[in-house]
Amino acid sequence: MREPGEASKVAAGMEANGPDYARLDQEASTLVFALAKGSAADLVYLGARLPEDEDLAALALATARSLHESQSDRPPTPGLLSQRREGWSGTPAVSLGPSDENCDEAPHLHEVDLRLSEWEARAQQLSLTYQDDRFGLEIEQRWRITASGMITAKASITNTGAHAFTLDGLSALAMPIPARFDQLISFSGRWASEMHETRQPLAPTGFARHSAIGKPGFGGGNWLVLEDEASDEVLGAHLAWSGDYDTRVECDNAGASDGRPILQMGARLDSGEVTLEPGARHETPEVLITAAPDRSALAQRFHRHAREQILPKGTQTAPRKVHLNSWEALGFNLSEPDLFALVDAASELGIERFVLDDGWFGGTEERRQNDRTSLGDWFVSRDVFPAGLTPLIEHVKAKGMDFGLWVEPEMLSPQSDLYRAHPDWCLHTTGAPRPTMRNQLVLDLTKPEVTAYLAERLNALLTEHDIAYLKWDHNRDLFPLTGKGTAHTRALYRLIDDLRAAHPAVEIESCSSGGGRIDYGILARTDRIWPSDNNDAIERLRIIPAWSQFVPLEVLGNHVGPSPNPITGRRLAMDFRAKVALFGHMGVEADPRAMREADRTNLAAHIALYKQWRGTLHAGDLWRLDHPDPGVGGLMVTHQDTALALVGQTQFSPAFDAAPIRLKGLEPETLYRVTLPQPWPPKAALYLPNAQSWQSGVALSGQSLMTQGLALPLTHPETAWLIALEKITT
Repeated sequence: MREPGEASKVAAGMEANGPDYARLDQEASTLVFALAKGSAADLVYLGARLPEDEDLAALALATARSLHESQSDRPPTPGLLSQRREGWSGTPAVSLGPSDENCDEAPHLHEVDLRLSEWEARAQQLSLTYQDDRFGLEIEQRWRITASGMITAKASITNTGAHAFTLDGLSALAMPIPARFDQLISFSGRWASEMHETRQPLAPTGFARHSAIGKPGFGGGNWLVLEDEASDEVLGAHLAWSGDYDTRVECDNAGASDGRPILQMGARLDSGEVTLEPGARHETPEVLITAAPDRSALAQRFHRHAREQILPKGTQTAPRKVHLNSWEALGFNLSEPDLFALVDAASELGIERFVLDDGWFGGTEERRQNDRTSLGDWFVSRDVFPAGLTPLIEHVKAKGMDFGLWVEPEMLSPQSDLYRAHPDWCLHTTGAPRPTMRNQLVLDLTKPEVTAYLAERLNALLTEHDIAYLKWDHNRDLFPLTGKGTAHTRALYRLIDDLRAAHPAVEIESCSSGGGRIDYGILARTDRIWPSDNNDAIERLRIIPAWSQFVPLEVLGNHVGPSPNPITGRRLAMDFRAKVALFGHMGVEADPRAMREADRTNLAAHIALYKQWRGTLHAGDLWRLDHPDPGVGGLMVTHQDTALALVGQTQFSPAFDAAPIRLKGLEPETLYRVTLPQPWPPKAALYLPNAQSWQSGVALSGQSLMTQGLALPLTHPETAWLIALEKITT
């Protein structure tokens, strides 16, 4: 047996009595693989760190199965590259077809026979190579385990033969699921109602979901959680890709194989989209996987990985500024007097960044006064700004704020100078109608002249104006996109990468009608994401915990919206809206000038609280708080000597005295000073005993707070409390 981390390159099958083994270790996790030359690579173990002297052959033996009556005499091992050979009935990890020129000679799906030929294990990385010498195919899989406990996997295929072929699918990950995980937690949604959680048994039916609109969409199928219901241990998986995806869990019930569920994740490819000529190579996006003792620990591992490995450098170095976005206040009805007045009102609240949303641009024939025109004409409208944006920007900066601007670079209005000049620049099928969505078409980013135009316009805006922030929107599905999805997504990545390189200080928010394109691929290029167009605080009490299972709070834009809410119609108190907005990257998407004085005062107080606590919220460990009341939910963040919790009630409680809320993540023997930061929810505060004590602070042990908890007035709907903790040092 090789020692963990020992560098080696092996022609597999060195051990006469069976496969060779490789292990990858991190502080808290271990992966063990069985590797057999001329056959397959398989996953033996994925879980908590194993002892250094663990006998890996014995580990594999402990879960070996003998044949049963309805099984192949030599059961196939789907392993890490599931294929149809020898009876596997599920979807193959690689799907191939002939090119037009080589219909009789190129490989066909049922004929491909890829066998493990060699591997290289080095430190925390493993590279596996499979070959099919008959057709000249080579697949490489690369596994890595990071310091954060995240496991990454990706694959590539190379045509080493003499004939071209089409690649119809290649899984970035094809992995047998450890048998202890028996529950599948998936996510679904629609516009303004993202990330609804669904739990189902993992077997026998499995799971399958894909997108075909050029982006992941609102369905959330590129995020999964597998759970061991008996122990609460979980396994999270994510495809870090901003285009179409294909996710599936398949259980081979045909009897031929060993019956283990296989998880496959990869970019969805249209038939004929990728043609590999002799010598050509194609690489998949990356899949992220990690196992954790519970869902709070799972969130912490994803957050640590995002902070250390994914987010652009510099993202974590400055405080996340409080935004005011102009959309809900002004919409398209922009004028300099109204904008200047809105800036003044924002400044009085303690806002730190003013974002000018839609309506500021136009072409020679029309300006953007509604959603039917001008996308693509990224020139400042002189109708609204006779002297350009500079006077507004200078006024914003004079009030102590920086300036942000809304753009939607990937889209095009049929009523625009750009479309009239270049009608062929949009995605379209020659001779067919050009259907719109939201009165928009999509620019074809695979055309170099299109990305060159967008780069020139965006660079000009950022060079000519003091713009600190871009809200990059993306409001339309990408169709018709047949045969261009992968190239389109990679062209988008290059466009953003080049823009960031030229303007490294500019922050970028990724929005796609809210949560239509949220993934670690886009997050590697942006500083912030917009989790939903729905600002309703009751909806956000579900949406933010769902997204924060995978994405850190500091990149989740969370705004105080107007009341009544423009999407749900609900009227919610300012205290409730403001408390919910603290847990994320706080902002305001309402008109302060239209608020009652009491609401402005309440909002300003919560903005001050956000500034006080964002250092904890945006660097600490997130914990999910449980409660028996179905209307009560909570989040808590611990960081160094402080912690802050949010507990919200959305329904009328079945019990007047709701059960205490039990905290998490504290040191049992440590004393904490516990306060309830003000302002308090007005109605609920009437039922708070010993109010003075909660103002000055109550000393409680971490053990008591986690075991017994705090009894808070949570009877009434639309009630939220903040709980602040500071370690008491002696």
